[in-house]
Amino acid sequence: MLYRVPAAASPARVLRLKKSVCSVTVLAALFVCAPPSSRAQGFAREVDAPGKLELRVKNRTGRVTVVADDAQKNVSISATSAAGLPVGEREVRVSSGAGGVQIEVEREGAGRAAAGGRKVTLSPAQVERERIDLTVRVPSRARVFVETEAGAVDVLGNVADATVKTDTGTIRADVPLDALRYSFRWTLSRPRFFSEVELPKVKSKRGGSYEIAGRFGDKEAKEDARVRLDLETARGVVLFGVKDEAEVPADLRERPLTEAARAIIRSGDAELIDTIRKVAPRLVGEYAETLPQHAGSPTFSSRANPFDVKTPAGASLARVQARVTDHNGRAISGLTAKDFTVVEDGAERPVRDVQPTSAPFNLILLLDVSGSVEERIDFIRKAALSFLNTAGPQDRIAIISFRDDVQLVSDFTTDRHLLTERIKDIQAGGATALYDALGYSLVDTLKPLRGERTGIVILSDGDDNRSFLSFPSILDTVYETGAIIYPLYLPSGLIPAGSAPASEAALDPTRSRFLELTSRADEEGRKLAEVSGGTYYPITRLEQLQKAYDDVAAQLRTAYTVTYEAGGGSRRDSRVRVRVSREGASVRLSPAVGVAQATSNPTAAP
Repeated sequence: MLYRVPAAASPARVLRLKKSVCSVTVLAALFVCAPPSSRAQGFAREVDAPGKLELRVKNRTGRVTVVADDAQKNVSISATSAAGLPVGEREVRVSSGAGGVQIEVEREGAGRAAAGGRKVTLSPAQVERERIDLTVRVPSRARVFVETEAGAVDVLGNVADATVKTDTGTIRADVPLDALRYSFRWTLSRPRFFSEVELPKVKSKRGGSYEIAGRFGDKEAKEDARVRLDLETARGVVLFGVKDEAEVPADLRERPLTEAARAIIRSGDAELIDTIRKVAPRLVGEYAETLPQHAGSPTFSSRANPFDVKTPAGASLARVQARVTDHNGRAISGLTAKDFTVVEDGAERPVRDVQPTSAPFNLILLLDVSGSVEERIDFIRKAALSFLNTAGPQDRIAIISFRDDVQLVSDFTTDRHLLTERIKDIQAGGATALYDALGYSLVDTLKPLRGERTGIVILSDGDDNRSFLSFPSILDTVYETGAIIYPLYLPSGLIPAGSAPASEAALDPTRSRFLELTSRADEEGRKLAEVSGGTYYPITRLEQLQKAYDDVAAQLRTAYTVTYEAGGGSRRDSRVRVRVSREGASVRLSPAVGVAQATSNPTAAP
């Protein structure tokens, strides 16, 4: 199947994959072990599969998932009602014979045509009542034909042929590429698609339709190894090779590369570039050709050894900087040498001194000036000016504003007058590309400061509707860079994710994301803070903002310089671990910067 295996998966990505595998395993176990009463409303049936199976499915309102598996010997059919209504043979009509299996799904009495043959638009309540979701498991090399009006369609595995037609549904296909011929068509709208591999240019066809067609793999492959995909939708979305729909950006329209996107491409960060390439493959390729070749692969994943965190501190001494947080991600203050234990290359080392860190920090103030916060732009300006008064005079601050693209308002400086004047000139309007702005900050603005104390304060409503990047790709990059993120999110007035009608979101979650923007700010803000070691602040009043700024400044300054006796054979990249004798405490290490050399008589650890 179409699986992309990165050279080195980030810890955040590995963690998500482990959680996903565990979730699937648990769900599968629950399904197998559930008592009959828990599935009383569903439909299940097994049908013998002929040698060369042809499966035909028609489902007016509901999701259809077809999975082709080498281990599957027959046709396994299951169907459930989103409304919890009974689903039986009257709703799921199955017939078989002459090498084929036909499945037609429709709730009895669910008429769709008015007088004159006009299509009837159903209310959400009617959709919920009529909707039946269908999952069919078939042996490999089956021929599959699926037709729906609304609802997503998934075709997964080694099929011989898959033909799918929908009205508004999202079509997701994940099949082998060894000998694939494909055609994706949109009959009533411009193409919206997302692919794990580069596809050829969209072609306009007669009658106002559009098509993407081509081949992958061996053109001369034997018949029993060939795969054909024929996908047609009126106004839907096509996802090709996508495992996780959360990876799909909010805006799939082809548009010029923004400065944020170009800066990310220039950075050489392979993971983020790959995410942008899936949205605009031609534009990324054309821009990349204008750039000089990188000598290596300057991604954050392959940057300097992550264990290279110690700084020489005189004869046989070394230092690290430790930031200690509790289980809520808040910095722990008041620690002394007796609270710390240092282990280098598996051996415990004597701690000679622990001092609070007073070195200035480098902070990006990332300001949302998009149209979604236009009514709050005065609030945004006042908030930014307030933060300048909170930060210390030696703290270096950079300001980046963003709407559908980024603007570097000011690079890192301690000049508060300059920053004040720049903030006063900020104007609002336009779409919101939060993920792109955060990616730009991480791989461009913070790039010269690797190893130093860095953080990003985001002042936004937290809702993205225009980025090339996806939230999962940003989450990985945040983890890998080590920058501390403090999301300060204002309420957007959008419906919180999960509060929209369940029928619409579950029927076709990808399409729902494009048509009805909901707020995921709270969930995503908490994740950004958790992964980076920062804190999430939901803000509703100006006085809350000032308290948040005071707290951010205090947390950034709450770090410790730990001096210890390095081993005789100690290397610069020796693995150093620091533990703290506080329950639930977490420690993040970085090189000690801006610290004077060790005194001749450092304080001995108790």
